Amino acid sequence: MQRRRFILGLMFLEAGCMEQQSLEWRSVRSEDTEGKGWATTAAPFDRLPTHAQASVPPSVWNLAHHSAGMCFRFVTASAQVGVRWSVGGELAMPHMPASGVSGVDLYGRDAKSRWRFMGVGQPRQQVGNQVIFPGASGGPREFLLYFPLYNSTARIEIGTVLGMPLLPPPPRTQKPIVFYGTSITQGGCASRPGMAFTAITARTLERAHINLGFSGNGKMELALAELLGELDASVFVLDCLRNMSEDLVRERMEPFLRRLREKRPTTPILCAGDAFLDNPAEPTRSKLTREAVEKLTRSGIPNLHYLPMRGAWGDDGEGTVDGVHPTDLGMSRQASVFVKALRKLV
Repeated sequence: MQRRRFILGLMFLEAGCMEQQSLEWRSVRSEDTEGKGWATTAAPFDRLPTHAQASVPPSVWNLAHHSAGMCFRFVTASAQVGVRWSVGGELAMPHMPASGVSGVDLYGRDAKSRWRFMGVGQPRQQVGNQVIFPGASGGPREFLLYFPLYNSTARIEIGTVLGMPLLPPPPRTQKPIVFYGTSITQGGCASRPGMAFTAITARTLERAHINLGFSGNGKMELALAELLGELDASVFVLDCLRNMSEDLVRERMEPFLRRLREKRPTTPILCAGDAFLDNPAEPTRSKLTREAVEKLTRSGIPNLHYLPMRGAWGDDGEGTVDGVHPTDLGMSRQASVFVKALRKLV
């Protein structure tokens, strides 16, 4: 019965049938945002620090303005939760909807403390988007709001019923998982931010996560190893093979791992293989990665791990949008592979 009321509430909300109450609006501050690795950034919800601009490729710097992986956790007893937000670029892409590129995504804890999808905010324009979600009933509830994956977030506000405060969430006691990789890592082509495999993995493991996926630009420059090394992570996940040629893997994999290990001597590093579909043999880039991990491990470099990803999207061909980027189904399947591996490391 409770689930039926929840679904009906979403239906009424989407149809505009829920009577909106007067809301009090508060801006989400940069320092209260989960998934932001550095405090000093050019814009409030950038993913790289200001000092990175001098060392990373311009394409990486531009993509760092996207707010992928960032979210805001809060507790409120408000019966309605509003979100107002503005973004800085195109709302959608040909193969990825506006709800994933530029939308927001709300989750709430259920009675068993599990995260449950509450609704998605679908953007209509760059400035002044607004959505009202059903909120808490019967007492305070913890919420989790994901920011856009493939757009900059210029401003974001939370609205609660007048007199209902926003309270801080329970503190995280573990270090975040840091993901570094490609467009898939950034979230392409999830239909909404909470369906990126990084978000699913972090939600399942009850961890904060930092998303450093850069579309088309996960190429293991040493400058990125330096930057990752500035983060105090529970584990580093490297998922760059889709953006790297075999020659680049040969050239950059070992130096990247050596430098990151110098910066973070004991933190686990998980190197993901290639998730190409319908490939009966181990892809060469995966083989080179596995061999690099094995070689460095034999040389005495500790806590390096290789994760085979062949078949991570399933074997039915339904897990991809275009043969390159996963659908929500592919994201969910891929997250399951990462969760199984990361449980052993965190």
